[in-house]
Amino acid sequence: MTTRRKFLTTAGVGAVGASLAAPAIAQSKIKWRMQTYAGAALAEHVITPAINSFNKIAGDEMEIELFFADQLVPTGELFRAMQKGTIDAVQSDDDSMASPTEVTVFGGYFPFASRYSLDVPVLFNQYGLNEIWDEEYSKVGVKHISAGAWDPCHFATKDPITSLEDLKGKRVFTFPTAGRFLSQFGVIPVTLPWEDIEVAMQTGELDGIAWSGITEDYTVGWADVTNYFLTNNISGAWAGSFFANMDRYNELPEHLRELLKVCMDQSHYYRQWWYWGGEASLRVNGPKMELTSIPDEEWKTVEDAAVKFWDEIAAESETKAKVVNIIKQYNADMVKAGRPYRYG
Repeated sequence: MTTRRKFLTTAGVGAVGASLAAPAIAQSKIKWRMQTYAGAALAEHVITPAINSFNKIAGDEMEIELFFADQLVPTGELFRAMQKGTIDAVQSDDDSMASPTEVTVFGGYFPFASRYSLDVPVLFNQYGLNEIWDEEYSKVGVKHISAGAWDPCHFATKDPITSLEDLKGKRVFTFPTAGRFLSQFGVIPVTLPWEDIEVAMQTGELDGIAWSGITEDYTVGWADVTNYFLTNNISGAWAGSFFANMDRYNELPEHLRELLKVCMDQSHYYRQWWYWGGEASLRVNGPKMELTSIPDEEWKTVEDAAVKFWDEIAAESETKAKVVNIIKQYNADMVKAGRPYRYG
């Protein structure tokens, strides 16, 4: 007969043997490489806090290593690098990273599409842009995680700008679509690596920058090499997004996908108040740049030209026409809503 002592002894040996025969497989830590469009100083606000939070919460499960502008690849090659899997994720606007989609032209600063930073998330989350972006990027093997707003687009220049005539012949660092639009007013768009802009202003290679609002001018050092800030802007907010290689994204367990989205949304929220407060404070209290303005009646020429520009873009494809119609409808709704959504 099998005694109780013998049973316990045998069972114990069997358990140990089974444990030795089939050791537990340690789960390896998931590691991603993400590159942002921003240089180190700007990234401290627009992305680093979100990545630090993600890594802290993800713990031993996943880590995102963050790289700044042009560290791994030039910004204009970000999309291709992500699509191939050289980089796992990207923070950029569609325009700067040269994505081959129908919505690329609307990334960054699409002229006068927005008046305020809150316009961007409403357009994406309530007016249907999220669904269009998701469809377009899914076609090319990229996951569009979420879109958010940054700062408005203003000119920072060496010489004062007080009329449209003053823009003529000015060599300006700006976004591809913004440059295409502004060229009709005599602006000469210049493309350079982000980190070279400050030196280019000092050497005279550039006359100005139309890449940001005043918060970034101070944060990244451009306020030190420009003398004037034009209060007229060509868009109320930069529209940028977080993207990931589709295969890498699909490999993530569901809870890490959700954590990624939550941290990206927190990043969007941070920028909402950081830029909004910074733009006002630095205009009032900033000591480095003198404010100039072009009269409203003259600037209306630029605003009217933007609507014609929208129609030119809409004529290029069915998808672009769909986005332009949404932008038109949204802005019409905001005008009808009146204060505080639109004034005048």
